[in-house]
Amino acid sequence: MSERLAIARRDLAGLSREKTIVLALLIQLFVAAFSSFLVVGLSTLADPGSADGGGTVEAAVTGDASDELVAAAREVDSLRLRSYEDSEAARAAFDSRRAAAVVEASHVEERISVDVTAARGVQTTVVVVRLRAALEALERAERERRAGSLDQPVLALPPESGASPYFGFTYTILLPLLLFLPPFISGSLAVDAVTEEVERGTMELLRATPASLVAIVDGKALAMAALAPVQAVAWVALLGLNGIALANPLALVALVAAFATLVTALGVTVGLALGRRQQAQLLYSVGVLVAFGAAALLPEHPATTAALLAIDSATTTTYLLLGGYLVAGTLAYVGARVFAARVDPEGL
Repeated sequence: MSERLAIARRDLAGLSREKTIVLALLIQLFVAAFSSFLVVGLSTLADPGSADGGGTVEAAVTGDASDELVAAAREVDSLRLRSYEDSEAARAAFDSRRAAAVVEASHVEERISVDVTAARGVQTTVVVVRLRAALEALERAERERRAGSLDQPVLALPPESGASPYFGFTYTILLPLLLFLPPFISGSLAVDAVTEEVERGTMELLRATPASLVAIVDGKALAMAALAPVQAVAWVALLGLNGIALANPLALVALVAAFATLVTALGVTVGLALGRRQQAQLLYSVGVLVAFGAAALLPEHPATTAALLAIDSATTTTYLLLGGYLVAGTLAYVGARVFAARVDPEGL
């Protein structure tokens, strides 16, 4: 054990000199420490409609269905639709920047067809979001108006929710980002820790010590896998200080530890198998991305599992998947040790 701890301390000390790794940790620290401030701007990028202000958007409307659209748009805040007699007058207002967009609404075979023209720029996203809200209001109005002409009753629309978009963004984007980025980095560091020893020839020096190749792998995997849970504890604490409550913190840290062990075992195995940093990093990165994407086939995606644990809405499936990740991480680590025991040290 002393040999393994000595190797782990050696690798951790070397990380402090890696500027890229230190910068990545500082970025994560900044996001976690100022999450309550950053979430406002970041959630606006994810859902521009959640942003208040931005001024009133004025659009020029033309066509024989313009009256219906103008009436529906009255429900949308910060949007003003002005009717024009023809498309030429509307486009003239658009060209002179008196209107941020041109909307042509026409009746086509008992339907309303809408064409929108908006200029590219900073305001484009806001214009599109406001007009989309107006079109949704028009759709609701048409459903109600035409309900009497249908043979079957129209299903009632779900009630509009007044929930804040920050809640969804915080627990479905920000939290998984902070929890799953450290394991990915840990696995990448594990690849570097093994391949650099091989490429620099220092693996021979390590083998000259009483430590076996398995002990060397244990020490390096221990150092890299321990980084992610430590970061997770720090991020959870900082989120709490920012007023973002997280339920089941121990389960969240266990989830991170499971993935850190899993990807670290993968990184060590790939590093030993290839022995070259560039090829090993490419294979590791592609493998992790494919696996994370394939996780969508599971009953719950890992990001969903983290979100459900954080909001204290975990189901039996959630806890079963958490246990499965812990078992998978343990098996992957055992597999990495078995592989290391079978590797011929002379071939490294």
